[in-house]
Amino acid sequence: EKSYKGLTMFIYYALILASVVMFGGGFALQNIYRKKRGSHLRISMESACIGSVAGLIVLLIINGFSIEITSFTLSMALWATVNNLVLAFCTFKALDYINLSLYSLFSMLGGMVLPFFQGILFYGEGFSVAKGICVAFICVALACTVEMGEKKKGTVFYIGVFVLNGMSGVISKLYTSSAFDKADAASYNELMAVCTAILAGAVWCGVALVEKRKSAKKPHETAPKRSRSFLGALWAVVLFGAVNKVANYLLVIALYNVDASVQYPMVTGGTMIVSTLISYFGDSKPSKKELLSIVLAFIGMLALFVIPI
Repeated sequence: EKSYKGLTMFIYYALILASVVMFGGGFALQNIYRKKRGSHLRISMESACIGSVAGLIVLLIINGFSIEITSFTLSMALWATVNNLVLAFCTFKALDYINLSLYSLFSMLGGMVLPFFQGILFYGEGFSVAKGICVAFICVALACTVEMGEKKKGTVFYIGVFVLNGMSGVISKLYTSSAFDKADAASYNELMAVCTAILAGAVWCGVALVEKRKSAKKPHETAPKRSRSFLGALWAVVLFGAVNKVANYLLVIALYNVDASVQYPMVTGGTMIVSTLISYFGDSKPSKKELLSIVLAFIGMLALFVIPI
């Protein structure tokens, strides 16, 4: 019985690690799309809409082209969708005030800290020396990647990034731990993809219409070259949407059996490691500080498995 339980937990940890690799690859794909298309609000909603449609198709294939709907699942999927779209807006505004490394710090810390304390304070997961060491090392690792830049106003937006990215994990934990009648993990993620495609699509069309009206008043102005490279960037957002939705689906499955206070530090630290390793194949090689950060993140993750207390 012990060996069976051990094998089962190994499978769930393997799902988490698989999702980490997918998230790391997804960030690279998203960056390709951003470089080709830009990073303003219309492009963010465009990416969310197209990526969700691509992710929905993949999830439907995985789930045998079936989808289960309950009122609780639909309401939670809608909540998660609104949270993610407001996060996209805060990201768009925050990057006007702080550099990308500071944004990543707020985003990844929120994604780890909020679900971590949610599991300990509200779900009886318990605090351990191993968990404490893991979180401490990952926090230091994240701090190593920060490049300080000019500070401006906009505190509300990067605090919003911290809270809203953390709420993504909080909502997933609430869903998997709830006693309400709910659909399976695949259907939950399918519903999120549907809601995101609809809401993001509506915002995308609305912003595009406003921009079109503005450009009609100034016909001498033309769109930036990268904003016209839609077809050349389409493959990246389609692949990103598919990878991201499958990764989130795997995390929801694992969350039924793995403590949130273990899973989310693993996701944060692991994504840092994978993203940095992938950067070796890009234009910008990782710096010494970034290499130090992945060593620290790896030590922190290792503490979860080798420290018995």
